[in-house]
Amino acid sequence: MKLYMTPGSCSTGIHILLEELDIPFEAYIVNLPAGDHRKPEYLAINPKSTIPTLVRDDGTALTEFQAIAFWLALAYPRAKLLPEDPDGAASVIETLAYVVGTLHGHGFARIFTTESFTPSAADHEAVRAHGREIVDKGFAIVNQVLAGREYVAGSFSIADAALFYVEFWADRLEFELPGHCLAHYRRMLQRPAVQRVLREEGYR
Repeated sequence: MKLYMTPGSCSTGIHILLEELDIPFEAYIVNLPAGDHRKPEYLAINPKSTIPTLVRDDGTALTEFQAIAFWLALAYPRAKLLPEDPDGAASVIETLAYVVGTLHGHGFARIFTTESFTPSAADHEAVRAHGREIVDKGFAIVNQVLAGREYVAGSFSIADAALFYVEFWADRLEFELPGHCLAHYRRMLQRPAVQRVLREEGYR
């Protein structure tokens, strides 16, 4: 399989899942600042021009973090990346969707890609401030989910890989994480697969 990724981005979460599964894959760096995601050769693989993209053994490409993570969980059930019971699985998908859709898509997106939310530079500070409000509220909600648990579902799941990458962003931006999220982040940093991924992506 081939993973099209950008170090330190949301694709880090998929990179972690692949390392956790210990399956062979090739990594291809998509340089977002250089506009690699808009080049014809990448658009031929993923016309959405987004990351991550996972090209599977049969040559078909899968896009969207949630879809890739869900497929990995079902394709490799022995790893138990998704609870077998309906309630547990739904809880994981609920948190996964919230982290990717809200914390990332509405919160951090306003902080990292402010100009895409307003054509006026005068509004940039307000947009980033709104993004920070969404991020803080989001972590507060996830913090409640983690109360009394080491991971989102009790044991490591696809939701934890998603939560890690936004916690990683918060750490890089020196945002204070609430207690349970901070404990989760530190726990994730101790996982050998996470340590390998961070080294491979150029982080200490």
